[in-house]
Amino acid sequence: MTRLGMVLTAIVALPSLMAPALVAAQDGAAGVTGAGEAIFSGGAALSGLSLSGLTLGQGVSLAQDGSATGQFQAVLFGTSLLGARREVTVEGEVLNGFVDGVGSATFSGTATVDVGDGTPPVPQVPFTVTASTGSLGLILGATALPTATLTAGSITIE
Repeated sequence: MTRLGMVLTAIVALPSLMAPALVAAQDGAAGVTGAGEAIFSGGAALSGLSLSGLTLGQGVSLAQDGSATGQFQAVLFGTSLLGARREVTVEGEVLNGFVDGVGSATFSGTATVDVGDGTPPVPQVPFTVTASTGSLGLILGATALPTATLTAGSITIE
């Protein structure tokens, strides 16, 4: 099974797991779910890697008070200066978030980041995601990556 297939399978089950949290949330709560693939425009870089794209999976419940619960997962595809392909894995716990407007939401939290070079994963890395139905913006630590455009899958904001 491909990595996207595994992410899609995991995310398909996520709404049913999150349903009790959404029901228990305050009136007016919003949800952000999705799984897919996206590409970066030129110039995306992280930890010495030139990034071409990513796969993503997310399931988030956003309360009116700005609190949020859920998960964000991404695998960033990169190439080192020497031409070696690497994958950077981001596994995040969502803590805060809000709906920006029609079809857009921003959420943040902390993530464990594995840069794929054999060094231990780095815990507690702050991240912020701005998601829309066709794109995803990611700030990881102090690095703001260019907005990635969805090429497969979907993101839903309700």
